[in-house]
Amino acid sequence: MDKELAQVGARLRAARIKQGMTLAELATPAGISVSTLSRLESGKRQASLELLLPLTRKLGIRIDDLLSPHVVDPRVRRPKVRRNGLIITPLAPEGSPNHTYKITYPPTATLPPLRVHDGYEWLYVLTGKLRLRLGEQDIVLERGEAAEFDTRVPHAMSAGGGASAEVISIFNDAGARMHTYMSDE
Repeated sequence: MDKELAQVGARLRAARIKQGMTLAELATPAGISVSTLSRLESGKRQASLELLLPLTRKLGIRIDDLLSPHVVDPRVRRPKVRRNGLIITPLAPEGSPNHTYKITYPPTATLPPLRVHDGYEWLYVLTGKLRLRLGEQDIVLERGEAAEFDTRVPHAMSAGGGASAEVISIFNDAGARMHTYMSDE
């Protein structure tokens, strides 16, 4: 907490300088002395709401802007799920606006049935080959290739070439519901 408070003055000074204001141009309309503002910015005076409210209003910023943003642990800790032979590994937190997964397709001789649903899908092949049936097209994507398509077009995917394929897939909400329903097999 002390470190946080020690940074308020420096952030206040940075906001003032960013707006091209002198100490006097900020202090006087805020109703405080130039020396008080100078001591506040240098950390020689403790910040209080009584001092910060008029200063932040004059600067057009929020008091929160003077505080460090709360940093959460960025790691995604969601379990892998096995579904219909696929291994689905979530790469984004629950509730993220982007539904991102690493999907491992096992080797198979047959393509699953074509599906149609609302949404879009973006994918990138990490390893192996991915067979993509998209409407009348039968495409084999290799490592390093990407594709994007409207999922209202009949489509199906499987590993191609007799080995597993690992793919990064990004879906909008509708595509995620259809492709990654997260229940254990």
